[in-house]
Amino acid sequence: MATVGSVEQALQLSPAEVGEALAAFPEDQWLERKSAGVSGQTIANLLVGFANAEGGVIIIGLSDDGVVEGIGSAGAKRLTDRQRAHIDFATPSVRCQLRLIDCITAKGNADQLAMIEVELSSEKVHATNRDEVFLRIGDRNRKLNFHQRQELLYDKGQASFESTPAKDATLDHHLDYSLLNSYADRLSHPDAKRLLSARGLLDRNDRVTIAAVLLFATEPQRWLPEARVRVLRYRGSDRGTGAHQQLLSEVRIEGPIPHMINEARDAVLDQLPTRRALTGSGRFEPVPLLPLTTWLEGLVNAVVHRSYSHSGDHIRVEIFDDRLEIESPGRFPGIFDLSDPLQVRRFARNPRIARTCAELDFGLERGEGIRRMFNEMKLAGLVDPEYHQTSGSVRLTLSWTAVDRDLDDQLPGPVRDLMRLIRSGDRLSTGDLAEATGRSRPAVLRQLRVLQKEGLISRVGKSSNDPRAYWKLKS
Repeated sequence: MATVGSVEQALQLSPAEVGEALAAFPEDQWLERKSAGVSGQTIANLLVGFANAEGGVIIIGLSDDGVVEGIGSAGAKRLTDRQRAHIDFATPSVRCQLRLIDCITAKGNADQLAMIEVELSSEKVHATNRDEVFLRIGDRNRKLNFHQRQELLYDKGQASFESTPAKDATLDHHLDYSLLNSYADRLSHPDAKRLLSARGLLDRNDRVTIAAVLLFATEPQRWLPEARVRVLRYRGSDRGTGAHQQLLSEVRIEGPIPHMINEARDAVLDQLPTRRALTGSGRFEPVPLLPLTTWLEGLVNAVVHRSYSHSGDHIRVEIFDDRLEIESPGRFPGIFDLSDPLQVRRFARNPRIARTCAELDFGLERGEGIRRMFNEMKLAGLVDPEYHQTSGSVRLTLSWTAVDRDLDDQLPGPVRDLMRLIRSGDRLSTGDLAEATGRSRPAVLRQLRVLQKEGLISRVGKSSNDPRAYWKLKS
């Protein structure tokens, strides 16, 4: 059987082929398979999870290991339970459609599959009849606690922004059809306009949305002037101010998101410091000090997940002699624990943009990006990525400072935290470190003195009482 690129394409196959084609798709952010005996309550949990996230599809009649079972054995009552699950077990009810698909089971019998398609991200937070809220993250349905539910309510208000119509934007006059057609070709979809509707990039009246403008308009900045990326290169490790400003170059990048990501990538590559190293070609050549996959993941995350409703700010990529910083408008969407970034699973503030970019091969890992960034930095012998969140933005710091992993592993947790903060290069004082760790100043100072005595850090100041003194790592 020929390989198919999308669920929509699989549905065009014959009954003998459609079941196997659908079973071949991996479960992910937008797809879940269930066997014929699944209960209405389980279906409702999935419907709620998809509706609270990015929409998706549930296919019933396929076993966990991909065997085509069909739904005939489940009986008429169970089919009715599934048809009413979005009403009987969810509050408010979930907008979805049920479709029966003719198939041939693994035993060679004529049967049907049930496909329930949840419309793209709802503007409301949905709960089950048990007052449980689920969120689809990766290939899992995650139950949220009270705090996470509150965060989801906040993010839903922002998520609705991408689905609002862009004033006076039209399909014929403002969208780049070369981009649109290449997107449709990638998914083997015959009609670009129908694909836009299916992905929620047109509203119910076929009006062009903010998401469609950002992804495919020839000039998105006509509607969103700050939807751009600035790449700035500084001399040294500080920005400087006034006459002492250290800015060497600046590149401003605009256009639709796919072009903006590619052009920003090239601009960073041009400015990122390099070292000479032996490459696979057998010659010594310039090699960037940071792994490409690490900072590119951070750049793509910033463009895809920034808050576009914050119209007064843009994305900045700032390159210093010792680090790269990426700052984007908006706090972390959904559920995010800064104390343990490796446990984060992706939740999209802009689900339509996120899904389209994933289908365009930006961010293929879908939820594993942060873990991959940490792994790449560790393999390169560099310090871990650092996240900092303000009231209105997120900043990612990637430093090419080498780290002794064996030594790091031997340090007690509180001391390791101090080393990690000092590595961030923000000239942190004793008071800053006490505030950042939530520990008392005397306790932090004792640990700093131990690190200083061991020759791991040094204090930079004009005197023992210098209020502007700070700590830095020794080479």
